[in-house]
Amino acid sequence: MFRGEIALSGTTHTPVVSIAYHSGYGHTAVVAEAVRAGAAEAGATVHLIKVDEIDDAQWALLDASDAIVFGSPTYMGTASGAFHVFAEATSKRWFGDVWQDKVAAGFTNSASKSGDKLHTLQFFQILAAQHGMSWVNLGLKPGWNSSTGSENDLNRLGVFAGAAAQTNSDEGADAVHKADIATAEHLGRRVAEHARVVVAGRAALAAV
Repeated sequence: MFRGEIALSGTTHTPVVSIAYHSGYGHTAVVAEAVRAGAAEAGATVHLIKVDEIDDAQWALLDASDAIVFGSPTYMGTASGAFHVFAEATSKRWFGDVWQDKVAAGFTNSASKSGDKLHTLQFFQILAAQHGMSWVNLGLKPGWNSSTGSENDLNRLGVFAGAAAQTNSDEGADAVHKADIATAEHLGRRVAEHARVVVAGRAALAAV
């Protein structure tokens, strides 16, 4: 059982998790894949959706999902322009409360250690709140903040709101830090388990 996992003995409910993300140069796509792997490992059905290529079928997948994880690089202190276009397009869902009470989470990558990544994650949190979604945080203590710590610690950048990654601006997607990948996998597992609780809870209430 991974750290912070929610155990549900005897349940077989399979949550559906969609990862709606934009990646400008491939780094954030690596993080998205790590979130996908973590959620799949925890037993979820997972869809990866590139928001700059989204079609009607993928909008329908988002609408049918139990959880949506938002992801984008941090450009100029916020999510990318492509993600902002997607966020504004979700207003059609907002009018109908289509995403109300879904589980939500987020991740981002930037070249700088800080890079104002928190602002991007807060943008995701506000987007989720406007839709009435329930935000799942990272659920990890900060790493790499003591003399015994290491850059290989989970949550090495010390972010609580979501999964944060840092990749040097002059390196390709294969240089995404392994600790950041592991942290994103943790987020995926955590989202899947929280979504499983929601799905199982609704099923139990429906049976009463």
